[in-house]
Amino acid sequence: MNIAALPMRPRFSGKSFLLSLLALLLHLTTPTLATAAPLPKLTLAGPFAAVSWPLIHMAETGALKDVATDVDFVAWKNPDQLRVLAIEGKADFVAMPSNVAANLYNRKVPLQLLNVSTWGVLWMISRDAKLKTLADFKGKEVLMPFRADMPDIVFGLLAEKAGLDAKKNFKLRYVSTPLDAMQLLIARQADHALLSEPAVSMALRKTRSFPVNLVAPDLYRSVNLQEEWGRLLQREARIPQAGIVAMAQALKNPALVKRFQQAYAQSLAWCEAQPEDCAALAVKHINMLSKEAIADSIRADRTAFVTAQEARPELEFFYQQLHARQPALIGGKLPDAAFYWQEK
Repeated sequence: MNIAALPMRPRFSGKSFLLSLLALLLHLTTPTLATAAPLPKLTLAGPFAAVSWPLIHMAETGALKDVATDVDFVAWKNPDQLRVLAIEGKADFVAMPSNVAANLYNRKVPLQLLNVSTWGVLWMISRDAKLKTLADFKGKEVLMPFRADMPDIVFGLLAEKAGLDAKKNFKLRYVSTPLDAMQLLIARQADHALLSEPAVSMALRKTRSFPVNLVAPDLYRSVNLQEEWGRLLQREARIPQAGIVAMAQALKNPALVKRFQQAYAQSLAWCEAQPEDCAALAVKHINMLSKEAIADSIRADRTAFVTAQEARPELEFFYQQLHARQPALIGGKLPDAAFYWQEK
């Protein structure tokens, strides 16, 4: 603070002067977020997907060096690893599907949803360029990653809205991860799959199906599930698919959470503006993906930083759809107001 710049005040004497001086000294010495001693370590965790690119950028560039001496990014590869990570409190901030966040919260895992940033990464991929709607895949085998998690959930919900039964009208072949599905497509052991970015872009790159102006691509982007969501439910064509939660230890420090929110929003904007540079950072942690494919995926996906409070109406609509089909997907009920982090 520049003391010389303080407004002139009337003269004080005796006790009044001492109290005023004490107040000024307290103001000058009260620690702020920028001046408080940094924490020894912060752990950020997420999947190999768009929601994690800002976390990797934050860890790689020292974006949180003012609040933590050491910031690590840890990847989770499947829903089981994610749940263990969250339940055992092995990370401070975790990227996860929005339904998993609600499920864990309703099962008394101490966390709060901070934001939603992933609004559109799901696509049907096919060798047949003529398949344009979910109904066109009726009777066909479709690779499906993460049984009973986000891709499977959205596919089943949209199939139902289109008058189809996901279990009866499609031959769903479940695999562990989107990367497993991608590899089966590349090896020509399957013809159709529901994939999320960046697996979509990686499959197109690996089969030389990108750029899309090739005469005879091996694979095609088919149904955009976000567009189907908008069309079938008569809403905006975006789905609140994934975001960041703060775990119990981080929530004890509101200033830290606020600082994280600021840094995450800035890193997300940077990744969207600099896809090649962002991809170069991401491949340091994900050696099975190429820099080119990650950059492609950043250009193709739909991301936006929306605080949990601002996203609440869309999240509750999404949760209501899930609850109507299978309440256990969100832990049996819609999360209450305390689930949505509120800046204080």
